[in-house]
Amino acid sequence: MVISTDQEIPSALSGVSPLTVFDSLQRGAAAPAWIMHGICARWQLAEMNVDAVLIAVSENATFRVSVNGLPRMVVRLHRPGYVGDLANARSELTWVEAISTSTPLRTPPPVRGVDGDFVQSFPGPDSRNWSAVAFEFVSGRILEEHTNLVPHFAQIGRLTAVLHQQARSWKLPPGFQRFDWNLTDMVGPTARWGNWENWPLKRAEHALVKRAEEQALSDLSGLTKSVRSWGLIHSDLRPSNLMLEGNELTVIDFDDAGFSWFLYDFASALTFYEHTPEAPEMAANWIEGYSSLVPLTIQDRKHAAALSVIRRLTMLGWATTHREDALPKNLWTENAPGTVEIASRYLANSSWLVDG
Repeated sequence: MVISTDQEIPSALSGVSPLTVFDSLQRGAAAPAWIMHGICARWQLAEMNVDAVLIAVSENATFRVSVNGLPRMVVRLHRPGYVGDLANARSELTWVEAISTSTPLRTPPPVRGVDGDFVQSFPGPDSRNWSAVAFEFVSGRILEEHTNLVPHFAQIGRLTAVLHQQARSWKLPPGFQRFDWNLTDMVGPTARWGNWENWPLKRAEHALVKRAEEQALSDLSGLTKSVRSWGLIHSDLRPSNLMLEGNELTVIDFDDAGFSWFLYDFASALTFYEHTPEAPEMAANWIEGYSSLVPLTIQDRKHAAALSVIRRLTMLGWATTHREDALPKNLWTENAPGTVEIASRYLANSSWLVDG
């Protein structure tokens, strides 16, 4: 890692949550009354028997809903403006429903509201309607909470290949729409989650990371949008979005799903772990699992390595627009220095991650 005592680049980091209405609400806290009323009305539950607690605030606010003390479903309130037209949210759940019914991949089915629609809405404290969706509750622990993640990456790679096979063969229903994940949506001034250059790095560190970004973008210049390379992906299929029960993994949280390069799911799988000593083994296991169903070329691996750098910068930009408890404390703390670390490694050897 490059260490410098140079002054920091000025930052536009605001520390303001995209969901300011939840700023005072911590994980495990009871849902505000307006959310309880809305959930019970839209999913026809008796409020006296229902409890709802906050699971996380990130792109959206997610609540675990229990009935008579037993977990029943997970309800997600959309960050205002994040998905755009509600057809985006309906399309996400249409895809999830298709995956849960037509593949061996485990994912919680969506729960329709009282009117039969996937997407529900109810008034909030800010005089506007909030949209919400629900999924059946699944038991298990978040994979990220386990101490040794390395052995699971072969299975992650394999289930990602299953997902890509389904996406390639699935005929999109009329009206289906999800956003794209182009390179300009990941990095730069139009990045969807925030521009990494707004994070307060030291000048020498900023210059190093900028060179790595430029090198990665150059290495991706030959990446095309063919049927083989581009399609509908999860785009955030990492340990925090996988539930483990026994030896089985369940995929959750398709709210970032969109159209992008299939190899971006490789980059997403290693999110926040790229700088760790275990990262090359994680990458090797993922590639082994994925390749057991979908072959990868040498060029694919080079593109995967470059996309991993871009993904890391995407997540540094993400940190400029999200609150700290959206991540485990150690991952938040290591995000910026880890980004500088992998930028240095990539510039020294662009294949370091995929060649071990």
